Amino acid sequence: MNMKIDTPREKPFVFTGWHMMGVMMLFFGTIISVNFYMAYNAVTSWSGLVADDTYVASQQFNGKAAEAKALAATGVEGKLTITGSDIRYEVFHPKEGPVDADTLTLKFKRPVGEHQDFELDLTPISKGVFATMHEVLPGHWIVDASAMRDGRRILHEAGRIAIIGGRP
Repeated sequence: MNMKIDTPREKPFVFTGWHMMGVMMLFFGTIISVNFYMAYNAVTSWSGLVADDTYVASQQFNGKAAEAKALAATGVEGKLTITGSDIRYEVFHPKEGPVDADTLTLKFKRPVGEHQDFELDLTPISKGVFATMHEVLPGHWIVDASAMRDGRRILHEAGRIAIIGGRP
């Protein structure tokens, strides 16, 4: 006589609608959460303003582009040196040497945020050489240099620098 013992079998897993709803909730919940996090960071970390009035900026664009082309054609260049809190800027022509200027202004701007931005008027110390003392905090900066002679701009350059340990 053969005797068979019935053992309870485990039910095989069945993927139901409730499981699908859970998968969808996790998937879209993750995407929506990340989007809200990124939007929050974008709104709180940068003002988003490049120009105070975009209409006025658009009207001035062609004039500024022509001025930039004319300044580039002169060949006048600048060189920024920062050592600790000593800031030095040289205005020169590669072939003709130092260029005389009446004033030089440097605008230091953070790439993100504007609460640490500042502007410096440097003091002339010799022909084409300007200097001042000011602490520049570590990190990335956009430096906008503008030199004037006889009421006309002779140099306008902007560049990005990184200050690490008091030196660019």
